[in-house]
This record gives sequence, C-alpha cells and structure tokens, in this order.
Amino acid sequence: MSLETVARQSLYRQTRARGGDLRSLTDRRLLRRIWRFAARHHRRLAVFLGVSVIGAVLTVVTPLLAGRVVDEITGAGSSAVVVALAVVIAVVAVAEAGVSLVTRWLSSRIGEGLILDLRTAVFDHVQRMPVAFFTRTRTGALVSRLGNDVMGAQRAFSDTLSGVVSNLVTLTLTLAVMLSISWQITLASLALMPLFLIPARRIGVTMARLSREAAAHNATMNTQMTERFSAPGATLVKLFGDATSESREFRVRAGRVRDIGVRTAMLQATFMNSLTLMSALALALVYGLGGALAIGGQLQAGAIVSLALLLTRLYAPLTALANARVEVATALVSFERVFEVLDLVPLIRERPGATVVPAGPDHAGVAVEFDSVRFSYPAADKVSLASLEEVAELDDRGGEEVLHGMSFTAQPGQMVALVGSSGAGKSTTAALLARLYDVDSGAVRLNGVDVRDLTFASLKDTVGMVTQDGHLFHESIRSNLLLAAPHATDDQLWEALDRARLADLVADMPDGLDTVVGERGYRLSGGQRQRLTIARVLLASPQVVVLDEATASLDSESEVAVQQALAEALAGRTSIVIAHRLSTVRAADVILVVEDGRIVERGTHEQLLSRGGRYAELYRTQFGTSRRNCVPRGPHSPSCARNAIPAEGLIGCAQWEDVLSE
Repeated sequence: MSLETVARQSLYRQTRARGGDLRSLTDRRLLRRIWRFAARHHRRLAVFLGVSVIGAVLTVVTPLLAGRVVDEITGAGSSAVVVALAVVIAVVAVAEAGVSLVTRWLSSRIGEGLILDLRTAVFDHVQRMPVAFFTRTRTGALVSRLGNDVMGAQRAFSDTLSGVVSNLVTLTLTLAVMLSISWQITLASLALMPLFLIPARRIGVTMARLSREAAAHNATMNTQMTERFSAPGATLVKLFGDATSESREFRVRAGRVRDIGVRTAMLQATFMNSLTLMSALALALVYGLGGALAIGGQLQAGAIVSLALLLTRLYAPLTALANARVEVATALVSFERVFEVLDLVPLIRERPGATVVPAGPDHAGVAVEFDSVRFSYPAADKVSLASLEEVAELDDRGGEEVLHGMSFTAQPGQMVALVGSSGAGKSTTAALLARLYDVDSGAVRLNGVDVRDLTFASLKDTVGMVTQDGHLFHESIRSNLLLAAPHATDDQLWEALDRARLADLVADMPDGLDTVVGERGYRLSGGQRQRLTIARVLLASPQVVVLDEATASLDSESEVAVQQALAEALAGRTSIVIAHRLSTVRAADVILVVEDGRIVERGTHEQLLSRGGRYAELYRTQFGTSRRNCVPRGPHSPSCARNAIPAEGLIGCAQWEDVLSE
C-alpha cells in the first residue's frame, strides 16, 4: 500500500471520526460485551487474522527479493538466479493479490454478518418497546442507530481490527529488516515521521470538525426538504408560507455546505502535496545516505533498493497505527450507542407462563372489565434516551395520574361508549385495553383474566382498534390489509373491503389491491382511509373492537359510509367506542361520561338526558343552536317536528325539542 493511499484513508477515517472517548479503550465491560456479541463469528475471525498476518509477511518479502535481484545484476551474478528471483517475485505478487482478495472476502463476511446481527437485534428490541418510547423518540435519531452506528461498529471488525493486526506485523517485520540492513538509514527515516504525523493529525481534526458541521447543515436541509416535500407540508407552505423565504433559507444552508466543501478540498490538496514532498525527501534521504554508505563499501546497491521499497512499508503502518486509537475509540462509541438502545428495558413485557384469552360462558364472547384502574404516563427516563430525544438530560419526574380508579364492565356483545371533554382520559382507557401501556394499580381484564397475564399474540387476536388518524403504510392496499391477516386470500381481502363499503372503489383503481396508498395513506380521502382500516379490523375479526374517534374528522357523506362499515365491524362483538360526536353513540348499551380521569355519569342516552347532568350539557353544546339544524324527513313539513331529524341524522326532533326545553 502506497504512502499516498494510507494518507487518503487516514484523512477519510478521521473525517468520519466522532471524537470518541479514549477511556473507552480500557472499558473491560464494554470490550467483553463486544466480544460476546462477535463470538458467533470467532472461527471466521481467527482465519481472517491469520490470513492478514500472511499478507503482512508477503509485503516485506518483495523488497528483499528486489534487492537480491539488483545485487545479482551489479555483482555479475547468474542470469538463472535473476530469472528465478523474478519468478519468485511474480509468485509472491500473485499470492499477495490472492491473499488480499481472501482477506477482503473474510472482512466483508464478518462485517456484513455483524451488521445483520446488530440491526436485527436493535430492530427486534425496538419493536418490543412501548408506545411511550415512540411518542418521545425522534424517528431520525432512532433510524440512525440502525444505520450510522451499526456501520461504525461493523468497521471495528472489518477495517480497524484487520488493519491493526496486519500493520503491527508489517511494522515489526519492516523495522527488523531495515535495522538489519542499515540502522543509520532506519533511524534517519524515523526522524522524518513527525513531519507526516503532525500535519495529518491536525488536518484530520479540522476536517472532522468541518465534516460534522456540514453534516449538521445537511441534516437541517434534509429535515426542511422532508417536511416541505410531503403532501401535507407542501400544502401548508402553499397556503400560509412564502416560497421566496423558504428558498432563501435553504440557499443559506446550502451555501455554507458549499463553503465547507471548498475548504475541505483545499485542506486535502494541501496535505497531499505536502505528503508527496515529504515522500520525495524521504527517498532522497535513502538514496543520498545509502549511496554514500554504498560508495564507502558499507552497503550493497541492492540494499539501497530494498530500503527504498521498505520505506513505504514503514511509514504506511506507522501512520495507520498512529490513528488506530482514534478509529477504535470511534468504533467503540458506535457500539456504546447501539448497546444503549439494547439496554433500554421494555416496560411492557410478556410474563412467563402467559395464557390465552379464555372462552366466555357458552362461548358468548369476551367481557371487558376495568377494575379500579389508576394510571399515570411513565417518566421520560423510564421509556426513552436523552440521545434519542436530542436533549441534554431526560426528565425523571413521574407523570401526573391520568385515571383515578376507573371501573366499568362491558358484557359480551355490548357497546360501551366513552364521552367527555378532550384530555379526560378516554383514549388512555382504550390504550390500556390494548395493553399499549400497563396500569399502575387495579386491573384490566378480558373474560376475568388480567391483560398482563395474557400472551401478546392472544391479546392482539382478541382486541382490534380503529384510531382517528387511520394510519396506513406507504405500501399497497394488499400489504396494508395483510398486516391483520398475513395468510388471507384475495377472496377474503375483497370480502373485507366489500363489508367496509370500499370494494367498488378499489376495483376501479388501475392496480386494484396492488394500488400504493402513499405515505400515511395520503392518496386516499379521510373516509377512504378510515374504511380501509375498518376493513383491516374486519379481516382480523377480533372479538373486542375499540373505536377511538373513528369518525371525528370526516365530512357527513364520508361519515355515513364509515358508519355503515362500522356497523359491520361491531356486529356481534364487544365494543368500546370513544366519540366527541354524541350523535354517534346514542345506540350504546352504556354511555360513560369521563371527566378528569373519572367516570362522573353512566347510563343510556335517554337516562343521561333525563338527569340533566354533564351529558345533557355536552348534548346541548353540540345540538342546542337552532331549529335550522333539522331537515325534513318526509314531504309533510320543513319545520322541526316528529317527522324531521337533526342534520346529524340520528335522533328524532321530538327528542330534540325535549333537549332544548330542559
């Protein structure tokens, strides 16, 4: 490897260095953990190190053979010997090339295998984290752990480790051979080393700083582009933003990246030119001092040639080893950041011996019970990492209690509705049923069994949920549906779509089930997204359905279609319905009015209206504006009477008048 190549690699690695703490090099616990993680590759790793040593030995052999050839030529030796030496040099070159390929193959296998193991471990672990983890974590920071940090850890084995071993062997052999040929030239050559190492270190540090600054600007630009180039972001800018100011802000950051790029290029050019000059001076030293010694009879001509060739074998490993500590420390930082995620213990875990949801009496269905449930959202330090939230320190204070002794029961097949003000704890109640969080005290039970004693698979099969945003992946309609039933046939998919009142729409799409819905399903309307999520629930066929504001953001026409689909989803199932629109829950068997984490009223629609309490107050707020909210049901009269209904379409005007008169 030439001196210039080593210099370029050195600059590249220092540019990518994160400034790891060198004290981590002596962290035995971290080193043992890394070794345990890499132990599964120990056989291939041992072969890799052995081949690296062979390659290092071969790099020293060629200069010695070249010197022998020169000595044979200048000493009027045998032509047969010269030819034989040339053949040996050729064989060594072929062997060196072969060893290099084998080394690279082993390095790639180990490195890529380690990437696979680390990424899989982190991905699987993150999937087990509670929802609270994702509500606090920046997605980009988390994805970076699976990308940059895993790659940095991989380089510790594929690049740094092999480089350290081969360079140590090469340096030892080279020094030994050079000292045996001429200790004077060897010491003189070492005296020039600081002229190379000091500029390399200083320029490398400067380039690393510039690289981090450029990365920060690039990250900001990427964030700006990601937000502005999404469909909602582009719409927001067109409605309220200023394209000129957006362009000006982007240009300022891009200009700074340009300036950094120019300065980095000049630093590289300056360093490489200086290195070329230093290399020429080193060779001049060898030829000058070596030539003087040869004329004095202290050296042979072949020895000078060997020393000149060995010089690059000396500087190259010295340079690489001088930077090895920084490279290893950087790799250890990557391992620490990966292990930091793996060490975060999931708050929601499946208990040993967990069971499935038992069948109810006469297989009537599943009963849902909340028994004196108290809950507060976990503190940040329990579910997140400061580095993933990009804050200096996590807040370790516990959250305020959200639910205060919540108790109710939904019998098999019943619909229980939760209504109340925003922030009252309704969605939290739904999240506890699906075990997205665990209660602090009390219990949530399905057919008498605490959800914490159920297997995750059984709970997921039993409880289905439709949320307000109707989230979809940027995949096909088929893929989004198969999340609920991976082995479903096309006939089953079409049946679910038909029951969700969406089959005709999908059939008219050019790609049918293979139509890509776009990011977050943005290519579909709000009602279409909701019906697709309902189709997904129908496909899963859970015994308990949770609707969390499933129609809150829909227009009247879309709401009618979604309500029809929901009727299919709820038929014969136990259901928990959360709604702000009280018109959507009139048919509920029990309506619970939740305020400040407590159930303040419970009963049917008629019972709660007759009491004139909080429910009646909410009802007046939504519907008690004027008779103009009523539309004719038939040809009898346009006025508000028994044969007319409110625009919401769910209660008779006689009841409407009763509400207004209270």
